[in-house]
Amino acid sequence: SGFNSVGHMDTMLQGRHHIGHYKEGEEFIQNVFHVLFLLFSGKEKSNLSICWLQYEISKVVQCLQAKNKKKLKAQGRKSKKLAKNLLKAPDNRNHLSLWKLYAYLEWLLGNTDDARKVFDTALCTAGTGGLKSPQLCSLSLLYAQLEVELLESIEGAVMSRAVHILTKLAESGPYVPYSGQVLSVNILKARKTYEHALQDYLSKTLVSDQDRGSDANQLVNLVGCYALFQYLTVGIDAAVLIYAQTSEKLEAPGPQTCENTGENFGIQNFPTALEAVTLLHTNLLRFHMKISVYPLNPLREALTEALKRYPSNQSLWRSYIHIQRKSHSASKARRFFDSVTRSTNSLEPWLFAIRAEQMRKKLTENVQRADVGEIHSTIPETGLTNRIIALFEHAVQSENGTHCPLLWRMYLNFLV
Repeated sequence: SGFNSVGHMDTMLQGRHHIGHYKEGEEFIQNVFHVLFLLFSGKEKSNLSICWLQYEISKVVQCLQAKNKKKLKAQGRKSKKLAKNLLKAPDNRNHLSLWKLYAYLEWLLGNTDDARKVFDTALCTAGTGGLKSPQLCSLSLLYAQLEVELLESIEGAVMSRAVHILTKLAESGPYVPYSGQVLSVNILKARKTYEHALQDYLSKTLVSDQDRGSDANQLVNLVGCYALFQYLTVGIDAAVLIYAQTSEKLEAPGPQTCENTGENFGIQNFPTALEAVTLLHTNLLRFHMKISVYPLNPLREALTEALKRYPSNQSLWRSYIHIQRKSHSASKARRFFDSVTRSTNSLEPWLFAIRAEQMRKKLTENVQRADVGEIHSTIPETGLTNRIIALFEHAVQSENGTHCPLLWRMYLNFLV
């Protein structure tokens, strides 16, 4: 085609192939990492290691989405080799965030038992910080979330490995690998510990900005662990209640003058924490709907509220489009997209509105051509085509849309 993209652009379909990682672009990125690696030391080097491993994981995820087993195997070998080399570095041996990513990589590659061993080893060597240690909380939360995703139903989840992980985290003692059962008395103690820890967090004073960043992460991990624990031991309503209480506390507007008193702990302090908690909340509802019967409305309401507040959050938009595909009436979603695009400058609502209509168009065309093979339907679906073109026109006229290459490429692609 005369040009190659650097790195990765997976937004366009070219024939049947996704545009993925080009060889030249990939070499360039690897060289950048290698050169930078020699220049850094200490904490910066560890952070660079995390970025590098996250980039490798993104490529594995891309292979999984493309369902390319051959490529996945080769990519998995490369990524694992890099992860092991990074962990061999003396500075990184006790770096929990790196261990967490390595375990996640093994899990994505389908090596569940190996991943569990890595998680268990990391938890055993992590010490006894319990809920006070942000890295330990983050590690336990990911481990528990992955375990929960393996559950067929919520029945009997009280005895699951996920509950064991979350209970051990609350005990603040040395970690013991799962042996097949969890004692009820430990569950009760853990619930009390979580409750007190969350209360303390929500009422404590935040002094410096630096504390605020790490505290925001820690609060999100704590809420995630507690809500997941309640979900597995009590039920979905108990988990939703925790998210609701936390969001209420984080939203409470406090006067800016005396930010250092515990009472005035408002959204101006923790906007990122509130967004992350909302994401955990909607993801849990989506998961629960997948494994059991549950009404759609709570999830739809949570998503519309969240998107009004965070119109540029792509994960929330993805979930919103996903649930809207299930409903036969498009008017509600269209009205919502319209109201959001009017009230914000961010480009995501436009892109996702277009995406939703394109998916609807594809669905309609598939239905119309169901029995006649490749012969095109005699009645073309012009209504949706005109609507999509109108959306593109409005989007490229907006201030950000004019300067967005992706939007112009999508528009050209659609017209072709």
